[in-house]
Amino acid sequence: MTQPVKVKEYVINDLEAALVEGCLNNDRRAQKQVYDRYKDAMYTLCYRITNDFELAEDVMQEAFLGVFRGMKNFRKESSLGAWIKTIVVRTAYKKVKKKVHFQPLEDIQMGEMIDWGNSLDAEYLEKAIQSLPTGYRSVFVLIEVEGYAHKDVAEMLGISVGTSKSQLFYAKKQLQKKLKGMGVR
Repeated sequence: MTQPVKVKEYVINDLEAALVEGCLNNDRRAQKQVYDRYKDAMYTLCYRITNDFELAEDVMQEAFLGVFRGMKNFRKESSLGAWIKTIVVRTAYKKVKKKVHFQPLEDIQMGEMIDWGNSLDAEYLEKAIQSLPTGYRSVFVLIEVEGYAHKDVAEMLGISVGTSKSQLFYAKKQLQKKLKGMGVR
């Protein structure tokens, strides 16, 4: 008989604890503080996933409603910001999921390094990322920009780890081509 695994509880700071408590008590000031504290980073993430300003705003509203409704489910296994980010990612992905078609690909060289060159400009890179197909862009942003692992991305997006790896591989290949086309070596 296996024993249940106890997950180590993340120790949130006093401010986060007060904000969570306030939100649990439907304190509008606490909710506004949570929103104000995380809105910029979460909007950027929404936009990177949706590639649409208006859709990103819709996702933000829906995600923060989900945050406040689901605050009772915050188990303090991560920071409040990380928990909110997960809700935002899942909400954004639900919004674009109808357009996304993942196709698992076999026999690709996952370890291949891509030479991005020396003259990579942030503006060029941002434009190139935004021009990627939704599936490629979602995986690329979550792994390369947000720092998630393939396992976490696969779980969030409802795909296999292999599909996540292949989408990232092809996203990088496509970015390399796009950046070369923009004159970046």
